Amino acid sequence: MTTLLSPAFPLKGMNARADTLQLAEVVSALSAALDMTDGQPVGHSVRCGWIGMQIGLRLGLDETALHDLFYMLFLKDLGCSSNAARICQLYATNDHDFKRNSKLMDHSLGQVLHFVATNTAVKSGLATKLKTILNIAMSSGNITRDLIETRCERGAEIARTMRFSDVVAQGILDLDEHWDGGGHPLGRKQTEISLMARIALLAQVIDVFHITSGREAALREVRKRAGTWFDPALAGVFQEIAKDEVFWAVLESSAIEAKVFALDPDTSRTPVNDDLLDDIADGFAQVVDAKSPFTSGHSKRVALYTDMIATELGMEPTRKRWLVRGALLHDIGKLGISNEILDKPGKLDDEEWQSMRDHPVLGQRILSKIGAFSGIASIARNHHEKLNGKGYPNGIGADELDLETRIVTVADIFDALSADRPYRAAMPTSKALSIMREEVGTALDRDCFDALAIAIGRLEAATPQPSSEPVQDSSLIRATG
Repeated sequence: MTTLLSPAFPLKGMNARADTLQLAEVVSALSAALDMTDGQPVGHSVRCGWIGMQIGLRLGLDETALHDLFYMLFLKDLGCSSNAARICQLYATNDHDFKRNSKLMDHSLGQVLHFVATNTAVKSGLATKLKTILNIAMSSGNITRDLIETRCERGAEIARTMRFSDVVAQGILDLDEHWDGGGHPLGRKQTEISLMARIALLAQVIDVFHITSGREAALREVRKRAGTWFDPALAGVFQEIAKDEVFWAVLESSAIEAKVFALDPDTSRTPVNDDLLDDIADGFAQVVDAKSPFTSGHSKRVALYTDMIATELGMEPTRKRWLVRGALLHDIGKLGISNEILDKPGKLDDEEWQSMRDHPVLGQRILSKIGAFSGIASIARNHHEKLNGKGYPNGIGADELDLETRIVTVADIFDALSADRPYRAAMPTSKALSIMREEVGTALDRDCFDALAIAIGRLEAATPQPSSEPVQDSSLIRATG
């Protein structure tokens, strides 16, 4: 197969010049996804950017340090999806609510006990709730350390994947360390903790308390935690900043994002070329896939199958590269869905199903804010739509689905069938293709499916077969193991 179908619509965003973008625009828009998965109100990362950069400027940090601080504040929660499934499993609760509420406590014994009692097994009966609380109480220190360690280490690793500096990565790694050594995961203290992390933790707590309870509550927490959680010198710097009404006016303004962008000290330092956009898309795909053990590697596999289909169809390289980014980020809206729903082994109820149906809309909302990703936004919105109009979220049909979306839809369904899911084991490749073939022409595009089947066949033919004794089919091993 070598004939390429004509796209149904102009490819918005594909021809946008990457080097005219500000890196801040890209990172700020994608940080909205981190806010969602960390249970924070919209704009949390941007507000932390304003707070933290004011502290950095008041400290007189040089341009390089301010540049690192700027991006560390946006990316501090890069690893936040990696412990979501574990939180749901341990605490039998909604991971978004759990994370949001946990940021309102100071880890004193009374607050911890109250938090665990009110945020554990929320929808379960009393017996299950008490059993879960008891199990947590017996190993709470280890649980907290492990959850934070996973989050921070994964976040630092992804930051490096996205080509941010070691200073940014170290700041993410140290985010939950406390001035008095009582934080996690390593119990670092005082100046052992990255300056970026000390500023970011302070900014984070200020925003959380300001957005929930107002200015005085934020100032009260700063004074209360100075010398324990916070570097007392930085706490003092913020208390001076807080005397300026302009600071609060910007923090509470709808125009805050533009004000924060203006604080990026050197936008020419990191040109946003195609290679960097690829790395950023890859990094955020890792954030998405870390959300659930059942989606581990999903976005990268969908990107691989998308590339295979597009190649079989004869798509030219520039267009294909743009499309692969769309495949990497097609599920970014899932960061806004609780793991209670994503990992549920049984049938979703009506409310849960509606939440799941919303993830394409959330994805579109995030990606549409980035000029070079505007076309990708339509892929995120429509990859669960079907040619016959029986998909979601909007039930649109063939006349409104472009070639790029049709390719990603086929790639996405193939991976969903051929990988483990909470409600069933993985299927063999042949069975997955057989099931999909029944939907060709009604739900799925025929040329895209045929291209996938041919590409998979070539891949299997090129894969060396074991010459030793016959073994049980790997799909059956996964189904029973």
